[in-house]
Amino acid sequence: MMDVITTFKETVSKEEILGKKVKTGIADEIDNGSAAFTHYLSLRGQSEDVVFKNKAVDYYQKLLQERKGHEVSREFAEVAIRYSQFEYKDQIPFPENENPTFRFIDLFAGIGGFRLAFQSLGGKCVFTSEWDEQAKKTYFTNFGEVPFGDITKEETKSYIPDGFDVLCAGFPCQAFSIAGRRGGFEDTRGTLFFDVAEIIKRKKPKAFFLENVKGLRNHDKGRTLATILNVLREDLGYYVPDPQIINARDFGVPQNRERIFIVGFRADLGIDHFEYPDPTAEVVAFEDVKEVNPVSVKYYLSTQYLNTLENHKNRHLSKGNGFGYEVISDDGIANAVVCGGMGRERNLVYDDRLEDFTPVTHIKGEVNRLGIRKMTPREWARLQGFPDKFLIPVADASAYKQFGNSVAVPAIRATAKKVIKLI
Repeated sequence: MMDVITTFKETVSKEEILGKKVKTGIADEIDNGSAAFTHYLSLRGQSEDVVFKNKAVDYYQKLLQERKGHEVSREFAEVAIRYSQFEYKDQIPFPENENPTFRFIDLFAGIGGFRLAFQSLGGKCVFTSEWDEQAKKTYFTNFGEVPFGDITKEETKSYIPDGFDVLCAGFPCQAFSIAGRRGGFEDTRGTLFFDVAEIIKRKKPKAFFLENVKGLRNHDKGRTLATILNVLREDLGYYVPDPQIINARDFGVPQNRERIFIVGFRADLGIDHFEYPDPTAEVVAFEDVKEVNPVSVKYYLSTQYLNTLENHKNRHLSKGNGFGYEVISDDGIANAVVCGGMGRERNLVYDDRLEDFTPVTHIKGEVNRLGIRKMTPREWARLQGFPDKFLIPVADASAYKQFGNSVAVPAIRATAKKVIKLI
């Protein structure tokens, strides 16, 4: 038996999974090959692995052919995949639970904020989707799985296994077109919520946990949220308590970030009451997440840029507006970290530890001597509750975008804990 294993045993590297193999299309996101392969390896030997097996074997066959330089039969690949070794698996910061107490799927996964929360409670993720390529890279680096692509495509939906317990989705809020004002399932067509609702309808998980921007509550004078709740309650038959606005600041991170949480439970479970978690009594401030060591001069603003921000703020002040940059004190609470320039400009900080003011990037003017700098990506990660062992394998621009788009993990975890307890 050992001779057979030795014959087929192959080690798969991180570089092969992430690398673009144009010639064979090994990592072609259109066919979800790398996603199926990594999901299969994580679920190998469990009931869910059958969903990913065929695509995973196809992918592995192409990988072996690329590596060996000659044709490899599908039969060989099917046997070999049983013994394949993923050398990077032991280095993954957040490996899956071997003996999970529940299973969940992670839609619009971003970099895995929902997964961190639910996995820490004993769950196992059995399906992930995310379309952004840089976010996929970060997700893979930390969890060892490549997310599937566009969840609006039927091909992607076909990989979702049956029998999972919780559906998680921080779905983007697209404008609804509900001309008929019926507020039913059909009124959500063309929106990403429709795809979430469709998956709930097909798979009937015990529970779901949806997250969105605070503005969803008042979008289209409240009709958008009313439509969403009507679909979840009336069309899909779930018990859905009134959504709640949750502030990350109340759950141990120094960031003023309000988001709407929507949870629901399948009717046959008999659940008719749910209370969102109470805020913790923990007192937090920016100094709790501030870099311990001095940071690169590249994070410090130039004198010209700082002058531009000052002029911009003064123009708005003259009109009675409160727009403009803001410097957060060490004992203060950060504004919400969001994508775009103002996400960083409203979260500038004082840091007088810089000694060498020589620029390392092309700037206009010189580095300011007031000690004003941007927060670092790691500080943003901490503001969202990501532990320091969470790896950031992308450039700063992508990292800011990813953490700005993510969820505040402690707030998600506190709510998820209550959901899991009930199911």
